[in-house]
Amino acid sequence: MSAEEAKNKKILAIGAHPDDIEFGCGGVLLQEKRRGSQLQMIVCSHGESGTNGSPAEREAEARSGAKLLGAELGFLDLGGDAQMQYSVENANMIARKIREIKPDIVLAPSAHENQHPDHAVVGRLARDACRLARYGNLDALKPLPKHSVESLYFFFISSSDPQPTGSRILVDVSEVIEEWGDLMSAHESQMRTRNYLDLQISKARTLGLSSGTEYAVELSSNDPLIADSISTLPRAARSM
Repeated sequence: MSAEEAKNKKILAIGAHPDDIEFGCGGVLLQEKRRGSQLQMIVCSHGESGTNGSPAEREAEARSGAKLLGAELGFLDLGGDAQMQYSVENANMIARKIREIKPDIVLAPSAHENQHPDHAVVGRLARDACRLARYGNLDALKPLPKHSVESLYFFFISSSDPQPTGSRILVDVSEVIEEWGDLMSAHESQMRTRNYLDLQISKARTLGLSSGTEYAVELSSNDPLIADSISTLPRAARSM
């Protein structure tokens, strides 16, 4: 793929709660914004059960974050914060959005279990939705035309996330680190009891130091990555 072909992608980021996308992959999306990619966000609750912030406050914060990203923002009701279920109906709901938006790339929370249960549920639903969206004869998704997503990547929100099971990817976000801090700061309500901004920046700094750059964000590919040749692959991370 040429550099020009890699630009202007349509990217859909899916989060369980109003702050998940910004904290988990905000730096990655800011990089894509600079490349000219078209960004769309779907949030699957209003943070109704969160310790801090009312649903109205958290929706307003999410809209502020989307504005900073230049992204379109939509909300889905999958049962509410801390009430989300892994079900065919919820997977179909996300699949319908995928058919409507037609993204090239989908970003979703890691589906590992030892974290907020909504993160894991939404990760599994997004994985299934990407598959269902390309099936042509599902009555639940008609009359929307089928759509095949090029790539599904998982992002990591919790500091206790284990090593990914798919292809590990480190994205250099050094050039947008200050912008990422501003983006996360839009979710002021979530930092009343814990400084998530420092937590995510510190994690990115540690990943950067261990891989030969300043700041990095980790993603995991749901499927193996394909290259035309090894000479076109990006540089590998090198431990210091």
